[in-house]
Amino acid sequence: MPIPLVNSIASWFLKKRIHQMELFLKYPNEVQNELLLKLIQKAKNTEVGKHFDFQNMKSYTEFAQRVPIITYEAMEPDIERSRKGEENIFWPSPIKWFAKSSGTTSSKSKFIPVSEASLEDCHYAGSKDLLCVYLNNNEESKLFTGKGLRLGGSKELYRDNGTVYGDLSAILIDNMPFWAEFSSTPSNDVSLMSDWETKMKAIVTETVHEKVTSLAGVPSWMLTLLNTVLEQTGKGNVLEIWPMLEVYFHGGVSFDPYIDQYERLLPRKDFKYYEIYNASEGFFAIQDTNDNKELLLMLDYGIFYEFIPMSGGGTEQERIVPLSEVEIGKNYAVVITTNAGLWRYMIGDTVRFTSTDPYRIKVSGRTKHFINAFGEELIIENAEHALKEACRRTEAEIADYTAAPIFMSGKEKGAHEWLIEFRKKPADLTQFTQVFDKALQSVNSDYEAKRKNNMTLTRPKVHDARPNLFYDWLKNKGKLGGQHKIPRLSNDRNHLEELLSMNPQKQHF
Repeated sequence: MPIPLVNSIASWFLKKRIHQMELFLKYPNEVQNELLLKLIQKAKNTEVGKHFDFQNMKSYTEFAQRVPIITYEAMEPDIERSRKGEENIFWPSPIKWFAKSSGTTSSKSKFIPVSEASLEDCHYAGSKDLLCVYLNNNEESKLFTGKGLRLGGSKELYRDNGTVYGDLSAILIDNMPFWAEFSSTPSNDVSLMSDWETKMKAIVTETVHEKVTSLAGVPSWMLTLLNTVLEQTGKGNVLEIWPMLEVYFHGGVSFDPYIDQYERLLPRKDFKYYEIYNASEGFFAIQDTNDNKELLLMLDYGIFYEFIPMSGGGTEQERIVPLSEVEIGKNYAVVITTNAGLWRYMIGDTVRFTSTDPYRIKVSGRTKHFINAFGEELIIENAEHALKEACRRTEAEIADYTAAPIFMSGKEKGAHEWLIEFRKKPADLTQFTQVFDKALQSVNSDYEAKRKNNMTLTRPKVHDARPNLFYDWLKNKGKLGGQHKIPRLSNDRNHLEELLSMNPQKQHF
């Protein structure tokens, strides 16, 4: 298809969608309330709908009073019934697909329901909107003159009891229209390979000769792929291989620890980075401007949002607020009700609102991924700010990291223990640790108070991890691939002890 025609079609879709987006930007709370009532009405004859009397439910207040907050563990029996082919349990239309997700800490897999509605009106809608927003902001884009390099999960789709389960990315690729493959690389056959290491080699072989204009995938795994491409081609940077490359669409983990490395691999001042916030449960938010890294919460994808203030530890007893009552700067656990039958479901992520007109967020961490062993309330957002500052000051680069508390014992005070795999080591790990410690204190007053005069916490203990330690750890667990993430912060030492046992004894600071 000629590029001018493609651009004209894209422009038509863009104008139509921008008009729809203006509606929820202008009337966000009305759009959300109307959406909730539609979801309730749609599911009134399901088992869940009958149990909570959706038929006579007329308001958010009634919904919040009758329907409890739920976790995956509580919903699992119904999901298992649905996977075996039972219908009309929590959503009226048949659920054919289940996105397999093990998250970052649990070895037990979760199977998140994906309905026809959520596939089309949420996941695919989010992908289309991302392109619409990007093209609207970059009218000179030549995105359609080449292909998008996508890096998804590493599991095949498995068929079981008439339903299908696999990584979300595999489900999305498997259900795309046939013509979509022509604008993407690698091919579907390579994208759906189950063995990650074989797949990486196949991706490199298949993509180096393509005309790639965009990248899409999780930053840590995409970095591995790009470095592999450079090693095999002998080129100095990625733009020597794909000179028309103009944008990287990323999500899944924080981009902050990796930005400096990407800027070296992609040395073009006008190169664009666009962040998204999506998960197996849904597509939630999009970076909607070139330079503002905050994410616009998308309010018309069939997802109704509620939030639990993390000041109370993110417990179910804490007062839950709808979108209309959130406050800028506060940390919230996210609760969703969706067009795939998740009702007041805690997804495990935390966000911080940066604006309420429109509603913009930054992902701040996970409800289970923080360290609060001594009242310090250290979250991932704090850690990654401090790591970025320490890397900047010591000219280091980080590949991966994890941390856990050192608990008080006898007269010994507590501390935080960090295991960091450097792509480029600092010349002086002691200096790195000192800068890192001060940076943490500058962004977290609770941590600063506990560190004052070593009152409760002593200086962090930082280990230099051997090359590929985290990769090998994931491989041992069968978790290689773009959908799997390293647990960053933990209140127990389980992950850290496993990793330390695989790391040669080295000097630490």
